[in-house]
Amino acid sequence: MHSKALAPEYQGALTKMSVNSSLTDVLAEGLRHLREAELTGSQQEVARCGLAVAEAHRRLGDVEEADRAWKASYRAARSAGDQGAMAWALWSGGTLARQRGELRLAFRLLELAADMGERGGDIVARGYSLAGLAETGRIQGDYRTVAALHEQLLAEARARGEARHTVWALEGIAQIHRNTGSLDSALAMFEEAAELAGAADDRRGRAWALRGMADIISLRDDPEHALALLSEAELTCREMKLSSALAYNHKMRANVLFRARRYEEARRGYAQALDEFRAMTEPRGEALARLGLVKSLARLGRAPAETVADLTELRRTLDRIGLLNAREMVDKAFAELGVAPAGDAGEESGRR
Repeated sequence: MHSKALAPEYQGALTKMSVNSSLTDVLAEGLRHLREAELTGSQQEVARCGLAVAEAHRRLGDVEEADRAWKASYRAARSAGDQGAMAWALWSGGTLARQRGELRLAFRLLELAADMGERGGDIVARGYSLAGLAETGRIQGDYRTVAALHEQLLAEARARGEARHTVWALEGIAQIHRNTGSLDSALAMFEEAAELAGAADDRRGRAWALRGMADIISLRDDPEHALALLSEAELTCREMKLSSALAYNHKMRANVLFRARRYEEARRGYAQALDEFRAMTEPRGEALARLGLVKSLARLGRAPAETVADLTELRRTLDRIGLLNAREMVDKAFAELGVAPAGDAGEESGRR
């Protein structure tokens, strides 16, 4: 039996904030309580309130503010000798690093967070940090290494009845199945995640699950159903001010349109997503949107030499970030569009 979804990153005076609270509301409350904590001199409360501020900034795409906030939260937690709060701050910093495409830093911070959570007896912080490590490896494309960790975290979340974490794990495993060609099992897991998130009132988790469902349904040549699912998810993203999730929703909408050979609509969708990713300094999303835009322009008659130049640059960018799966997507794009790489673009490979 699963409980209603909770937001353990909203701590201290913010524990009553809902997982579905608008991020602008979370930020406003976090800043208000942070100022109060600073006046009282409680470093522990400064750390806890600062965590919510950091997470709100991160999810709103304010990466510089988020960077300052998680570091301030960590300093306050260390001053208070609160290892659990230190773990949460490191988790926030590691998650931000992943969002910014700094995968090596993300691994380092999340490993420290998991260790600190274990030493401080905060099993939720430890679990979230391990989940962060699993997600970073999955995004990188290192499925063999992180698949077992995803399964372990799913089993732990089910055993504790943690709906939100169960939804996250289901979606992560579903994405691995989707990327390795097991579409039936991927769709079933996304559907289970969407149903569980709905029952637990986890609107963010449901929005991500709907996006995953739309992806696979589109691959099965039902674009209108896929677009309807994305429209439902977009409402949640807008109401909760989920900037990153909204940008990925728009990129997926463009993917659906591209697969349906509606190339001009796809081009506009990728361009919109690209602007959104750039505004929040999210290089992974930016690279994926750029790839879709290059492919759309090629289908609309762009000169092959320009396509080759852009794909070659993208491949180098993705090598530098360390995104193995996305790099393979670029290689497939060369073949799909009938163009050949200019020289050996793989010399600068920086795979982890």
